Amino acid sequence: QGQLVESGGGSVQAGGSLRLACSASESTYRSCMGWFHKDSDKEPVWLATMENHGEVIIADSVKGRFTISRDKRKNTLDLQMNNLKPEDTGMYYCAADERACTWLTSSNSRFRYWGQGTQVTVSS
Repeated sequence: QGQLVESGGGSVQAGGSLRLACSASESTYRSCMGWFHKDSDKEPVWLATMENHGEVIIADSVKGRFTISRDKRKNTLDLQMNNLKPEDTGMYYCAADERACTWLTSSNSRFRYWGQGTQVTVSS
């Protein structure tokens, strides 16, 4: 079975940084990959996506603070988070899908493949 495995979560003070990593199996590494944030009982919200050919989409809420990158040789997807705020606290998920990132984000469609998530806690 394909899988996505996140790592890099933890606790940090406001203003700090964390780098999340997602490792994808060969069968789960898809054209569109992205990072999502889930706050308590709310639905996951996409933060950043990246196509295999390099096109990046960053949500306005984290633009200027978060950057996304992927390594096609290693099947990995990273999320660099800077200037973290208490409202960034929550679970972070890596997701993948064969469909285009532009369509997935604009239609707010659910990605097909998900990791188990990693917890990020930002204290004030």
